[in-house]
Amino acid sequence: MELLSLLTSIVLGFIQGVSEFLPISSSGHLAIAEYVLGQTGLGTPPDFFDVLLHLGTLVAVFAAYWADIKAMVFELFHGIGDLVHHSTPTPLPPARRMIFLIIVGTLPLFAVLPFKDKIEGLSSNIYFVAVALILTGCLLFASDRVRRGRKTERSATMLDVILVGIGQAIATCPGISRSGTTITAGCFVGFERKFAVRFSFLLSIPAVLGANILTLKDAAEAGINWGNVPVYLAGVLVAAVVGYGCIRLLKMIADKGKFGWFAYYCWAMGLLTLVVTFVKNTTA
Repeated sequence: MELLSLLTSIVLGFIQGVSEFLPISSSGHLAIAEYVLGQTGLGTPPDFFDVLLHLGTLVAVFAAYWADIKAMVFELFHGIGDLVHHSTPTPLPPARRMIFLIIVGTLPLFAVLPFKDKIEGLSSNIYFVAVALILTGCLLFASDRVRRGRKTERSATMLDVILVGIGQAIATCPGISRSGTTITAGCFVGFERKFAVRFSFLLSIPAVLGANILTLKDAAEAGINWGNVPVYLAGVLVAAVVGYGCIRLLKMIADKGKFGWFAYYCWAMGLLTLVVTFVKNTTA
C-alpha cells in the first residue's frame, strides 16, 4: 500500500467535501483526481481512506441537519411506545413520517447490491465517468425547468420516495451525482425545492453508512496501514468542514432554482476529461 501524502489527503478531502453535496458527483471527481494523482506518482488512496472521507461528509450532514435527526430519533422511540400501547396518532407527526419515507426511499439500493463490485469497477473507466458527468449535467439542466412543487414530508407519497430512491440507486454509478439525481427526482415528483434538498441529504445517511460498512469490510480484509491514519484524518477533517459549508450554500441556492449552474460545470468537466484522457491514451 503506497504512502498517502498529506497534500494528497487534503486535496482529496477538499474534493470530497465539495462534490459530495454540490450536485457534481463526488465519486466521479474522486475517480478523476485519483487517476490524475496516480499519473503524477503521488499514489492512489486505499479503500479505507475512501470510507473515512465519506464518514467525514456524513459528519457534515449530521451537523447541518441535527435538529431533524434529533427529532426523528425522539419520534422513533415515541413510535415504538405508541405501537406497544396501540396509540399511534393519525396523521403521523412529520418527523415520524420522515423516518418511513427514508426507509422506503432506501429500499431500491438493495437491488444494486448484487452488482456492487461491477459498479465500483466502473470508476477505473475514466471515459464512463466523463460521460456520466455529462449526463448529470443534463439532469440538473432539466431540474430548473420543472414546475415548482409543494410536497413535503406531510404530503409526499410512498411512490414519490421510491422514485427518488431509484434515482439514488442509479447514482451509485461513478460520475452520476447522488445529490443531483435525488434532488432532480424530487423536483420531478413535485417536492418543494427546499424539501427536495433536505430529503436528499437525510436519505444519504443510511446509504453512506451501509456502503461504508461494506467497503470497510473489504478494506480490512485487504489490510489497513494504521501508520497512515493521522494523514487520513487530515483529509477527513477537510471533507467535513468543506462539506458543511457546501450544504449551507446549496440550501441558499435551492429556493432560487439555479441548479442549472452546476449543469454547465458538469458538461465542461465531462468534456475536458474525455479530451484529456483521449490525448493521454493516444500519446502513451
